[in-house]
Amino acid sequence: MAEQKRADYASTRPQATGAWVAAVEEGSPAWGAGIEPGMRVVSVNGIEPRDIIDWRWEADGGVCELEVLDPRDGTVTPCELWREPGQDWGVDFTDVLFDGIRTCVNACQFCFMAMLPPEARSTLTLRDDDYRLSFLQGNFVTLTNVTDEEAERIVTCGLSPMNVSIHAITPQVRRNLIGRRADRGIEVLERLLAGGVEVHAQIVLCPGINDGAELEATLDWVEARPGITSLAVVPLGYTKHSRRFHSSYSDDVDASRAVVRLLEPYQRRARETLGITRFQLSDEFYVDARLPVPPAETYDGYPQFYDGIGMLRSFLDEVGLVAQGRSGDVSSVREGLAEKDLCALLVCGEAAEETFDVLCRALSPEGRVRPCAIRNDYFGGDVNVTGLIVSEDLLAQLPSDLRGTLVVLPEVMFNFDRLTLDGDEQGRIVDELSSRGAAVGVCVPSPGDILDCLLGLLA
Repeated sequence: MAEQKRADYASTRPQATGAWVAAVEEGSPAWGAGIEPGMRVVSVNGIEPRDIIDWRWEADGGVCELEVLDPRDGTVTPCELWREPGQDWGVDFTDVLFDGIRTCVNACQFCFMAMLPPEARSTLTLRDDDYRLSFLQGNFVTLTNVTDEEAERIVTCGLSPMNVSIHAITPQVRRNLIGRRADRGIEVLERLLAGGVEVHAQIVLCPGINDGAELEATLDWVEARPGITSLAVVPLGYTKHSRRFHSSYSDDVDASRAVVRLLEPYQRRARETLGITRFQLSDEFYVDARLPVPPAETYDGYPQFYDGIGMLRSFLDEVGLVAQGRSGDVSSVREGLAEKDLCALLVCGEAAEETFDVLCRALSPEGRVRPCAIRNDYFGGDVNVTGLIVSEDLLAQLPSDLRGTLVVLPEVMFNFDRLTLDGDEQGRIVDELSSRGAAVGVCVPSPGDILDCLLGLLA
């Protein structure tokens, strides 16, 4: 079963360049040296840190020499920190990147940010393509803006695994799809693979552009490179604001099934030779093809869970575990809803409605727990996933009278600052639903967490 964590997007907090100290643990070496929140580490062992990677690399031993700026008076003070084996330095920074984020130099035809509503807040339109965030946070990058020096750094520092977007392998197709720097991405990728860096790769599949024979060529190229230990194939997603795309695999069952069939021999050969499936299709392909999602062993431990690979299978398997292992809690929810004459709505995207319904029937065969699939009118197009639900659609589609109703909101529709993609605050949404008579909970959209949320609302 895949571990369930949050995958935050686009904090609205302004980021200042520099290694600014956010917190210091009392009693730690940093605390003993007089370092305080609001100060900035100017250098570590004589090196100006560009990011948290430099900090960890340079401060790896038992002693480190720092220069620390106190902005209150502008002084820069040298200090030496000592620590015991296994002890942490006790300092946290405001960001993992100290010199700013590397932005994208591509012109991808399928770029989702080019399809955002015109009123979208500026933090959503920041097109990051930073190799450091690939290593630190699992972001997918194209490597087209990576210099030779940075490629060497990735290899030397062992920044592995890296998540890399390939999309296509034929040079002309790549240039048409990504832009004029497309060749650079493959050059760097080959350098990383030769240096022993493990890669999790991705293809965004666009009908008529990089599917069919081009997809087969790309799969052949990946198959010949064992350093690429997983490849995710995800379908193009488009919004109503797209000027280029107006259909995708969600509109074509036969095309979706053709993609599933194309990957099957590659999956079979990988299992026979490597013991892993390696070539993975996103959940949307199985939904669009109206095919059952594969069993858990197909997903090789879910290395690309947050690229939508295996989320539905993980959810379905956890439903079974919850129903068997927590039968007492399930009964408590069922009995509590009946005794208080309540119903529960589990908010999700349209793509997850059938999967959520499996959990609902397990929790309440009587129908007191129901999925509430929100249609995404804000983005439109074929956007239908839970993480992209926005406030205006949610509030417009939920009933105006929610008396006697428990509403469970998915935590993934909110970012780090508890804002939705259309800029509404979690607290205001909860207040609005409460004013309609609902008892509201917010949790990770996994069966166990949803069960805990319902128990809490019934307490």
